[in-house]
Amino acid sequence: MSVFSNIEKNRIIHQGKYFFLIKDGYPVSPGHILIISNKEKLDYFELDKNERNELTELIDKAKEIIENEYNPDGYNIGMNCGKVAGQSVMHFHCHIIPRYQGDMKNPKGGIRHCIEGKGNY
Repeated sequence: MSVFSNIEKNRIIHQGKYFFLIKDGYPVSPGHILIISNKEKLDYFELDKNERNELTELIDKAKEIIENEYNPDGYNIGMNCGKVAGQSVMHFHCHIIPRYQGDMKNPKGGIRHCIEGKGNY
């Protein structure tokens, strides 16, 4: 059973048909939200068409929730699919990470930094 299957109901900030949203317990930045599948699905590639459609809507909902409390300058949206990609909880979740001017010396390359040296081009 996944650690996400035991999330306390009071942590849920939004509930959809296929997913729920919580504030990340180990936030990368202020406002970091997780979108988590209600059913234990391994990763994005196990989601069906209806789930993928709702996921798109909930990415926008997460952005709205974040912007009600914070004023980010950008976002990273990420899903780790498989252990070699860094997935540590084998239950689908999508990170909505607000970014702020100056939170990193040089953010150029963004997600390319997941492999050392590839973000510098």
